[in-house]
Amino acid sequence: MRIQVRAAAVSAAVVMSALALPAAAHAAERPGASAKLGAFAAERVHPDTSLGNITFSKAVINGGQDIVLGVATRKTVTVTYTATSSSGVALTEAFLWQGTDPSSTDTITGSLGTDDDPSCTESTTRTGVYSCKAVFHINAASDLKKNGAAGTWKLFLGGYDLYANASYNDDVATTKIKKAAQLTLDAAPEPVQKGRTITVTGRLKRADWNAGTYSGYTGQKALLQYRKKGSHTYTTLKTVTSGTGGSLKTTVKATADGSYRFSFATNTTTAASTSADDYVDVK
Repeated sequence: MRIQVRAAAVSAAVVMSALALPAAAHAAERPGASAKLGAFAAERVHPDTSLGNITFSKAVINGGQDIVLGVATRKTVTVTYTATSSSGVALTEAFLWQGTDPSSTDTITGSLGTDDDPSCTESTTRTGVYSCKAVFHINAASDLKKNGAAGTWKLFLGGYDLYANASYNDDVATTKIKKAAQLTLDAAPEPVQKGRTITVTGRLKRADWNAGTYSGYTGQKALLQYRKKGSHTYTTLKTVTSGTGGSLKTTVKATADGSYRFSFATNTTTAASTSADDYVDVK
């Protein structure tokens, strides 16, 4: 949806001085960006004219890749988009958010803002078309602790035209913010007689942003894979489901020298992970 607010026509300089918040104010609001997001989205008065009808398009978040965060990850995420308005664009605002309605902090379950207003440059060939870039500096230890959950996040874009009319779109694009995973493996005994049993153990963990540590991830499927000595290709031997504390355990027959590893595929909340391989010498 797109909401606009009517205002008197003013110059771009007046709009910028009246509406732009200094970088220090933005930084002070982090990680509580939901208050500013809610205030912007709560403007619900529709104008009598089409002035300020900014449209947002072609948004790309983090180069189209998932945003993967460990417990102490500091990551710079770039968002690019196009803002179009026949009345020009004075400034824009960008937020990543979760929830059902951005106009109320009660319905925002997660929010991330930028330290500075996005930068926008008007096309030299197309009047009223602006290429914009927003930069999010995300600190998992503070921005996501008790603020938001892994999964799908939406991109909120808002802005003011040169007449101080406001527009926004609360769902321009989506991205996945995922918890980083860790996976270990140990194969024993080493060396082993051909035909004897190899016991393979490991553990699957993922980031717990609230606790600030990696916790066992239970009930998840990991692939046990094997690469014969001299080969560059892994083959899947079996699927193992993680138990208490993310523990993994299975057995295989020793056939030839080679390396074993566990592989966990990504899901909606957790990033993929592959353990270091463990070479076993078969006598």
